[in-house]
This record gives sequence, C-alpha cells and structure tokens, in this order.
Amino acid sequence: MLATLPEAPPVPEQLPTSATELADRVQDLIGQARGTGDPRYLGYAERLFQRWPESPLNDRLLVLRATLYQSLHRFEQAREDLAVVLERSRNRQHRIQARLTLANLETVQGRYPEAAHQCRQLTRQYPGLIAASCSAQVTARTGEPEAAYRALETLLADADSESPTARLWAEGTLGDIAAQLGWTVAEKHWQQVLSASPSDLYTRAQLADWHLQKGNHREVLALTEGHERVDSLAVIRAIAMLRSHHPDQDTLIRQLRERFSEAQWRGALLHQRDYARFLLDVEARPGQALEQARDNWRSQREPLDTRLLLRAAQAAGNPDTLAILRQWLKHHGQTDARYPEDAS
Repeated sequence: MLATLPEAPPVPEQLPTSATELADRVQDLIGQARGTGDPRYLGYAERLFQRWPESPLNDRLLVLRATLYQSLHRFEQAREDLAVVLERSRNRQHRIQARLTLANLETVQGRYPEAAHQCRQLTRQYPGLIAASCSAQVTARTGEPEAAYRALETLLADADSESPTARLWAEGTLGDIAAQLGWTVAEKHWQQVLSASPSDLYTRAQLADWHLQKGNHREVLALTEGHERVDSLAVIRAIAMLRSHHPDQDTLIRQLRERFSEAQWRGALLHQRDYARFLLDVEARPGQALEQARDNWRSQREPLDTRLLLRAAQAAGNPDTLAILRQWLKHHGQTDARYPEDAS
C-alpha cells in the first residue's frame, strides 16, 4: 500500500479449493494485518473474497468478511453481514463471534444503547469474562467507569477457570477503563497483556500513549522501537522524539510525511486518526488536523477520536465543533476524563 512499507508476500494466484481453506487464509491475513500494522494484508483478504466464485457465503466467511469490513472502516457493510449471521445461523460459536464483533462495532461508533443490547445478548449466550468486559466497557463509556472497573476487577479475580484469552481481554478492558479514570493502575493491566501478547499493537499503542501524556518519553521510545511502520505507534514515537529533542526526529517525521502523502495520493488513507494527530502534534497545522479529525469522528467515536477532535478544535479556535462535542459527551453521560488537561 505504501512505498515506505516493506515488501509483503503476494497473495497466491491459485484460489482456495474450499470455503474452509478460504476462511483459514482470510483469517491468517487478518491476523497478519493486526500483528504487523500493514493494511495491505487487508487488501489481499478483500481480493480473495472478490475472486471467490461461490455465493452465498457461509456463516464463518460472513463473520470474517464483517471483521475485514470493520478493519477497513466499512461499518455498514460489516453490520449487514453480521445481521445475516445472527438471523440465520444455528452454530453457537458463529453466533457468539458475530455478536461480539457487532458489539465492538457499535462501541467504536459510539452507538452505546445498541452496544449495550449486544453485550446483554452476549451475556445470555456466553456468560463469562468476555461478555462482562463487553458490558463493562459500555458502562464506563456512559458515565459509570468506576463501577464498571470494580465489577470487572472482582470477576477477573474470581475467574480461575476462564481461558487465558478471556483473562487478557478483561485485563485490557480494565486498562482502558483505568486510563479513562486517570488511574495509574492502567499501566499494570496493559503490561500484563503485552507480557503475554507482545504483538498486540492496540495495547502497545494505548500504553505508549499513556506514557506520552505523562511525559515519559524514554518509555515511549522503548515501547515503539521497531514498530515505526505501524502508523499509530510511529506517530506517537515522532511526538515523543519531537518533545524530547531526539536527534533522529527529522528522519522519522520525514518518513511519516511521505507515507501519509502517498496514502492520500493513492486514496488509501486508512488511519485518519493517526494522520490528524500527526498534523496537530508534529506538523502544527491545526486547521488541517481539525478537518481530518472531524471526518474521522463521523464514523469512529472512540474516546481517543473524541479527545483528538476536542484538541484540534481548541487549537484551531473552532467553538462550534467544541459545542457539538461537549453536547454529545453530555448526552452519553461522559466527560473526557482520560486526559482532563486536553478537554478544558
């Protein structure tokens, strides 16, 4: 996708010979995209779907395609595939995966009543730490973060029989909620996840960003070293370098500038939040940052998206956007409590 990225293995010309083989290959490509931060793997997976002659897709393939669409920020298409699975599937595992994916999608878009409904359904079908983490995240986002944290913390302490995956899911959720509350224990939770899963780029970025806000530039550089090709981590690293006057800052900033420029030229700018943050915190271009952050916020309303738009609107002196954001936060029982200094 980008000239600054390394060569990625091409998708074999030969199509899979069965739906199972296709699903295995797509799942592997999605995993490669998540583990490396290279969005071209998503493109390879999409091309496999486009070339697959069989129709309609089975339930597993629909869940995978929905996951792919969500990663490509095609949220309505993802929602449509998941709705089909939930309506027709008799396979418990497929229904659970579809429900969890839909809950996550609704949460990412800030559709909290819909997300809460999916979490409740998940709890009925698959009670345990994953369902509890789903509900805790929504509860935290809608005005009761401390209660959500305490409830999930208690469940995790008592859940000896849960799988390692479920326990890590809960640890990551506790880290996110603790960060929202401004509690330093967030670092401990995220470190637990990274110790078990160093390739978890989302958690790595969360922890690096936490240290960045605290001015711990040495920790930021350690966490992001070797991950310069991952947009979110590279931007965080560039900000830390800039703020600490690192001698290599110009090299990384130039690489990011070229990477984002080429992505725009190709019409393939997938990580709009990262580009907006680069414009705001590295390039000091608040007007353009506001434009990108506002466009990103139309479809993604995670706390980091909202916080970034708040900061861009403040820097650009745009009171109308600030008023809209604060009204939205108030409607959902939120304050931007994660980093209150940015929401003044």
